[in-house]
Amino acid sequence: MSLIVLLLLPFIGSCLAGVLPHNARNSESVLAGIVALIGTVQVAMMYPQIADGGVIREEILWLPSMGLNVILRMDGFAWLFSLLVLGIGTLVSLYARYYMSPQDPVPRFFAFFLAFMGAMLGLVLSGNLIQIVFFWELTSLFSFLLIGYWHHRADARRGAYMALMVTGAGGLCLLAGVIILGHVVGSYDLDKVLAAGDTIRGHALYPVLLPLILLGALSKSAQFPFHFWLPHAMAAPTPVSAYLHSATMVKAGVFLLARFWPVLSGTEEWFWIVGGAGACTLLLGAYAAMFQNDLKGLLAYSTISHLGLITLLLGLNSPLAAVAAVFHILNHATFKASLFMAAGIIDHESGTRDIRKLSGLFRLIPFTATLAMVASASMAGVPLMNGFLSKEMFFAETVFISSTAWVEMTLPVIATLAGTFSVAYALRFTVDVFFGPTATDLPHTPHEPPRWMRAPVELLVLTCLVVGIFPAYSVGPLLAAAALPVVGGELPEYSLAVWHGWNAPLMMSLIAMGGGILLYLVLRTQFQHGRFRYPPVIERFNGKRLFERGQVLLMRTARRVEGIFTTRRLQKQLFMLVLAALVAGMLPLLFHGLSWGDRPKIPGSGVFVMLWLIAIACAIGAAWQAKYHRLAALIMVGVCGLMTCITFVWFSAPDLALTQLVVEVVTTVLILLGLRWLPRRIEGVSPLAGSQERARLRRLRDLVLAVMVGGGMALLSYAMLTRPTPNFISSFYLSRALPEGGGTNVVNVMLVDFRGFDTLGEITVLVAVALAVFALLRRFRPPRESIQLPAQQRSLAPDMVTDLINPRHAEDTALGFMMVPAVLARLVLPMAMLVSMYLFMRGHNQPGGGFVAGLVMSVAFILQYMVAGTQWVEAQMSLRPLRWMGTGLLCATLTGAGALFFGYPFLTTHTAHLHLPVLGDLHVASALFFDIGVFTVVVGSTLLILTALAHQSVRAHRPQAKPASQGVA
Repeated sequence: MSLIVLLLLPFIGSCLAGVLPHNARNSESVLAGIVALIGTVQVAMMYPQIADGGVIREEILWLPSMGLNVILRMDGFAWLFSLLVLGIGTLVSLYARYYMSPQDPVPRFFAFFLAFMGAMLGLVLSGNLIQIVFFWELTSLFSFLLIGYWHHRADARRGAYMALMVTGAGGLCLLAGVIILGHVVGSYDLDKVLAAGDTIRGHALYPVLLPLILLGALSKSAQFPFHFWLPHAMAAPTPVSAYLHSATMVKAGVFLLARFWPVLSGTEEWFWIVGGAGACTLLLGAYAAMFQNDLKGLLAYSTISHLGLITLLLGLNSPLAAVAAVFHILNHATFKASLFMAAGIIDHESGTRDIRKLSGLFRLIPFTATLAMVASASMAGVPLMNGFLSKEMFFAETVFISSTAWVEMTLPVIATLAGTFSVAYALRFTVDVFFGPTATDLPHTPHEPPRWMRAPVELLVLTCLVVGIFPAYSVGPLLAAAALPVVGGELPEYSLAVWHGWNAPLMMSLIAMGGGILLYLVLRTQFQHGRFRYPPVIERFNGKRLFERGQVLLMRTARRVEGIFTTRRLQKQLFMLVLAALVAGMLPLLFHGLSWGDRPKIPGSGVFVMLWLIAIACAIGAAWQAKYHRLAALIMVGVCGLMTCITFVWFSAPDLALTQLVVEVVTTVLILLGLRWLPRRIEGVSPLAGSQERARLRRLRDLVLAVMVGGGMALLSYAMLTRPTPNFISSFYLSRALPEGGGTNVVNVMLVDFRGFDTLGEITVLVAVALAVFALLRRFRPPRESIQLPAQQRSLAPDMVTDLINPRHAEDTALGFMMVPAVLARLVLPMAMLVSMYLFMRGHNQPGGGFVAGLVMSVAFILQYMVAGTQWVEAQMSLRPLRWMGTGLLCATLTGAGALFFGYPFLTTHTAHLHLPVLGDLHVASALFFDIGVFTVVVGSTLLILTALAHQSVRAHRPQAKPASQGVA
């Protein structure tokens, strides 16, 4: 199986899980488990290819000229993380089958779960910096959906929001950092970045890019001071918590630190930022975990502490410490996943997670209790457990560190103290819950869970024991393969033996265990009586409280800024926008000035000057008539648009002229529909303008701004046109349009081939805008039953357009429209369709194309609405604009994906010469199918926007029914 298929598999499974029936809990869990299991087996089979430092690499051409290709690469470190993501994902899928209630929307859970698995897998397999950030943000998005899965609970919504805000902001910093990193290296290819360590560390931008990247990594892994969001994510279902804390999400930050360790570490900045954050988090998380009364809260703070341990190891600038960090990543995943699942079993069977209420459960659930105690011992670093081995390596690195004197003295103390706290909270997890008198006031009487619900915990605990007892044989080769890329290709000497003799790290372990037992015994009475609602001393430094206060302050500041710079009056907003644009345009001129060029000028033409004198007169007339007659102003603005079309024709731009002409028609109809919503003018003065004197001053102010902007644009245009410009851009397109794009119409070839990706983004934005308009105005749609009209009204039904101009002349306007028989409008429809198809088919070689053809088709449909009426058209024709839009986007995207399928960059055009029996020789370019997508999107979006506006107009101005007392005419 290729890496591409491996990556797509979870996303395909997510789509399938989302459409399964609500009550198909078995089918959904089996689907998720099979998807994860297949991926796990395939990753395991790839081990021989990466065992000795090998790298599996697959590349899909996307934007090769910019170095932005889709690259998937798997080295030993990515192999280890892929195995964790998929392997633990398999176990969590099985566990979730029994944990989730049949009343829960289980399809949604497994759809989000598999999508999150795919996002995390994409992150660890990415071989491009921008691609890493893309999947990084996907993990934040899907974790938000998983944490807020029980969205009816306020704590779930708050936890999901907090996680998204913190990690999302960190992701923005990471994006800025990797952009600078790519600039420093000269490539976004991860292989090239990993080979440029000396260049990066010696660059002047290293102090800038390093904090940005570290902000992203530390916020994702809940490192100090961003640790506060992780405990609030415990509102998620326990399977989600087990998965987030063991193999995904919070491990993404330490993955990134380890991934960039060969190129960013080794400096003082790295040591103090990464090591300092890790040390603070290690101690703070372990201390806070002791005082938690919720099982998942205790495990959440312990996760924070262990992630701090890993971060501290990576910050020590030691290859051996980096190996220990990789080892602890693996160990932590096994014992923490098993502990969360055990906590979920306790909650599921007893109905509570409150440690103060739980007691003596060993008598009721002995098998689960035994498993939980073994996993807890591994978390505490008890000998013969896998956690002991990596923690002993950590102690060794803190003892033998070479740094300043106070660091050499302080770091072992911090490590030992954190180890003491970890033993104390591990004892609280086991002794307080499983021993003592049997609890009698639980919501449910606990009993052992179903056999297969406990099976994932058993497998993980067995792994903890096997690795702890036989480390060199069980995990030694895997650790070497995973750590080799992290340390830069040469492993330091280390030993995975269980016994290393009586040395300082062992003494630290014994002190930590003895101190932890003593500390637990001292505080046990206070724990049992619930005297600690919050951790002492540090309760005043509440990260959640600071986050919420900062959020409130930010919202208040935003409201004040909004109150200063915004208004409900559209005219004032437009004035401020245009003024800001004027200032932004003038600033460069103030520093650099403006000069003319000596390019030869084309002789003037009296006809052309006359055209623009007419346009100027119409523009002034439109501004003047806007006070009295908006329809006249609209007609004059249309004349200005017509003059623009003629100008395009004059300068040999027929494509632009065609597009401008049709856009003018659509825009005119749009403004007509909007005229009815504007406030009526009384005696030539807007009701919102105040006194006539104020209105006169406002118009004078607007005139001055308009003259300045228009004059400035004229000066800039003149300066640009008089300067000799290189023609390499135009010559590039002119020379390559036919041989590479398969068309002689350079403009169309640019849109659907050379700049096809831009066009795809533009039609996507067009769809988004149309959907937004439809959603905002959807509630104004008339009832479906009102669409059916009596037979005598179906020939002609003037509606929203007939009385848009002036309510007092609605009857005269309607009579004017009645003079146009509806049958003529219907006859225009097939002719317009024929013209549209003609423009579409000739667009690749002659003026035309999908965009203008789509607008022509839209105008034909709009004409039916204007003459025959909205209700009649919808009763007689099933246009379904949403399907037009969806089909268009799908067609355009599949055209680009077809190029990827044949090994070419996205949206690469191919041409073919066909010989058809009737038509003869035919030249076809694959861009034709992309243009079909553009055509259908334009038709669907235009119809959706205009009909949504028309429906609102019909609803707002439908004649009101007379009261019953007056009778019915």
